[in-house]
Amino acid sequence: MTALFESNLRSLPLIGRGKVRDIYGVGDDHLLVVASDRLSAFDVVLPQPIPGKGEVLTRVSNFWFARTAALIPNHLSGIPVAEIVTDPAERAQLGERAVVVRRLKPLPVEAIVRGYLIGSGWKDYQTNGAVCGIALPPGLIQADQLPAPIFTPSTKAEAGTHDENVDFAHTVDLLGGELAAQVRDASLRIYSECAAYALKRGIIIADTKFEFGLDDAGRLHLIDEILTPDSSRFWPADHYRPGISPPSFDKQFVRDYLETLDWDKAAPGPDLPAEIIERTAAKYREAEQRLTGGGL
Repeated sequence: MTALFESNLRSLPLIGRGKVRDIYGVGDDHLLVVASDRLSAFDVVLPQPIPGKGEVLTRVSNFWFARTAALIPNHLSGIPVAEIVTDPAERAQLGERAVVVRRLKPLPVEAIVRGYLIGSGWKDYQTNGAVCGIALPPGLIQADQLPAPIFTPSTKAEAGTHDENVDFAHTVDLLGGELAAQVRDASLRIYSECAAYALKRGIIIADTKFEFGLDDAGRLHLIDEILTPDSSRFWPADHYRPGISPPSFDKQFVRDYLETLDWDKAAPGPDLPAEIIERTAAKYREAEQRLTGGGL
């Protein structure tokens, strides 16, 4: 399987490259979003791509966008990529990694929902019994399911810097009370409905992040990606045990490997062994297959 670390389209103006996605302009109203095979961990882009990862992310996101369209509008335009990228060589480079989306105004927060106590939430809880200012019951252990999902936003970091967990009051300062509540309520609703679906497919969605944008009328839309192995922790339900960090179908596998290295979590990132790359690619493909019935 081929890998795409960085796209190179001459037919469209490049607007920017994120940790994973390359963004091209399509007139005044649309963008072409290309999900590369780059992998970021601890907010550092690693030197090697994961073959096929970008295509998995795009297909999984499109699957969830379709399932949540009745809950909230999203950025998908419905315009076929082939209508925008007409050169056959450029189109072949993209594979199934690209979508044409509407230009929206991104909100300056990442909307994180946690259903289980893991990652930075677990670290915060051990310190002060709360996550992002939300007090939790005493006596919880690592990977415990929370009494109810919680909304724990973070700031958006530039490439190479770290996101910062913030409380809801900070989100209100950034967005205003009405919009902050709308983002929180939409995030919790989407997570709850999609987590219930995933559980029937044998996957626990431990936590996830959403990104939102506004159209010219001020209406809230889902943007970027949704409920992918990059933006979520996916655990196999049949291997879930509280008290440990469960095995995962997402890039937590790579994070766990990186934690064994003498690396300061600053760029440049370390090279990954071939076995880690291959196993990571397989985990992404299995997540897609379990959730959508496609892939593999």
